Amino acid sequence: MKTSGTLKSFFIGIIIVLFAALIEVSIFSNITILPVVPDICLICLLYISLQNGTLIGETTGFLSGLFLDFLSACPPGLNCLYRTLFGYLGGLFCKSLNIDGIFISALLGFCATFVKMISLWLVSFFFPAIVASYSPFSWDFLIELGMNTVLTPILFQVLGLFRKHLVLNPEMIP
Repeated sequence: MKTSGTLKSFFIGIIIVLFAALIEVSIFSNITILPVVPDICLICLLYISLQNGTLIGETTGFLSGLFLDFLSACPPGLNCLYRTLFGYLGGLFCKSLNIDGIFISALLGFCATFVKMISLWLVSFFFPAIVASYSPFSWDFLIELGMNTVLTPILFQVLGLFRKHLVLNPEMIP
């Protein structure tokens, strides 16, 4: 019984992250007024890993990275690498943070975007000809940081509507 609940929550999490990746790649990247694309897939991954732990978080992160690598023009494995890391790091704080408020969830979105920039910078340090990174002081990074910080509480509230189907041990939820 517990295994079926874990699989159900895992597959629903994968569907949500893949849907977010499709929205990010097919819709947001084609809006010409946006200077950069907000990383809603990363925010959804952060929510799933914060609610379900490291195993579900890193597995969902790897699969979402694999899907984004397939859809985008980045080097194969790049998104898998840092999204697996995010899934694990988010899972370390599983159910220990109150993410229902605005401030903590916005702070988590801010930190996740900042860690994304650092991890991309580290990878580009070792592979400068393959991976393009951005500076922490560039306008592109600052705009993405602001958009992800603002969107995180909104997406956390929307994903909270699916909490019954998305979160392991839903009996602990008030």
